[in-house]
Amino acid sequence: MKKLLAVILTAMLLLGCVSALAEDPYASLGNFEMLVGHAQPEGNPRWVSMEKFAADVAEKTHGHVKVTVFGNGQLGTEKEMLEQVVQGVTQGMRGGQFDFSPRLLMFTAPFLTNTRAEVTALLQSDLAKKVCAEAEETTGTVIINLCDAGGYRQFSNNKHPITKPADLEGLKMRTNGMKTIDMTFVAMGATTTTVPYADLYMGLKTGIADGQENPWVNVLGMKFYEVQKYFTQVNYQFHPDPFYVNADWWNGLPEEFRTIISECATEMGEYNDQLIDENSENAKQQIIDSGAEVYIPTEEELKAFQEASQPVYKQMVDEGICTQEEMDEMLAIVAAAK
Repeated sequence: MKKLLAVILTAMLLLGCVSALAEDPYASLGNFEMLVGHAQPEGNPRWVSMEKFAADVAEKTHGHVKVTVFGNGQLGTEKEMLEQVVQGVTQGMRGGQFDFSPRLLMFTAPFLTNTRAEVTALLQSDLAKKVCAEAEETTGTVIINLCDAGGYRQFSNNKHPITKPADLEGLKMRTNGMKTIDMTFVAMGATTTTVPYADLYMGLKTGIADGQENPWVNVLGMKFYEVQKYFTQVNYQFHPDPFYVNADWWNGLPEEFRTIISECATEMGEYNDQLIDENSENAKQQIIDSGAEVYIPTEEELKAFQEASQPVYKQMVDEGICTQEEMDEMLAIVAAAK
C-alpha cells in the first residue's frame, strides 16, 4: 500500500511539473530586465508604441523579461541615452540619434519619398538591413527595429511665412546636429544652430533659433506652436527611428527571448507608423486652431524647394554618408514602391 501511494504521489508531482511547464514554457530560462529610454512626451506615437512593446514582451515571455520605459528625456538627451546603451548602463534606446550610426543618414535625403508606402519600402529594404547590421560592428549595439520617427517634417519660424526657398535666407534654423538637415537649410540660404530636443522650446522662445523643423506630432506634443508663429508644410524629410539595444545584453539572452522581443519590436514599429498616420492631420489642425499660421505650398512652389535641395544629394555622396550606388538603390526602391 505504501509503495502504491508513493507511485501515485510521484505521478502527481510529475503531472504538476508538466502542467506548470505547459503554463510557463520559459520558467527555466531565467529573468531579465530591460531599461529603455526615449525623448518623446506622453501621447506621442513613440511613447504609446513603446508602452505597447513593454506590455507585449511581458505577456509573451510570461513576465520573464520586464521592460521599463523612461520617456520624455528622463534619462538625458538622445545622445546621452545612446551612450548609456553602448556602456551597458541601460539596455535600450529609441530615437533618431545617428552619431554612432551615421550611415542611417542616407535615408534622410531631402524629398526622397512622398508616401508611407515609399517610407516603409526603404526601412524594410535589404539596404536598410545592411546598414543596421553595421551598427553592431562599430558601436556595440544591435538595431532590432527601424520605423518612422514621427512622420514628414515641416519648417517653422518666428519671422515671416516661408513660401519659397529664398524666404529661408538669413534665418537661424535649429537642427539636432544631423548633417542632412544642416545641408538642406544651408542649400536654401539659412544658417543653422544645434539645440538639443529637450531644450528646443526654450531655445525658440528666447531667440537662440528663429525656427526649426519637426513633424506635426512632435510640434504638438512639445508645444512648439506656442513659440513659433509661421509653419510651412513641405514634407521635406522623414527620419528613421532606430531601436538600439546593447549587443552584449542582447546576445546574452536565450534565443527564445530574442525571438519574442524581435517580434514585439516589429509589431511596435508597425503600430508606431500607424499612429503617426492617424495623428498627423489632427495634430496639424490643433496647431492651426492654436492661432499659428500654416502655409501649404502649391505643387510648383514645392518643386522649387525640391530643386533647391538637390545639391545635398551630391554632398551626401562626397561626404561618405552613402555611395552613389546606394543613392541609386534608394531611388529605385522608392520608384518601385506601391
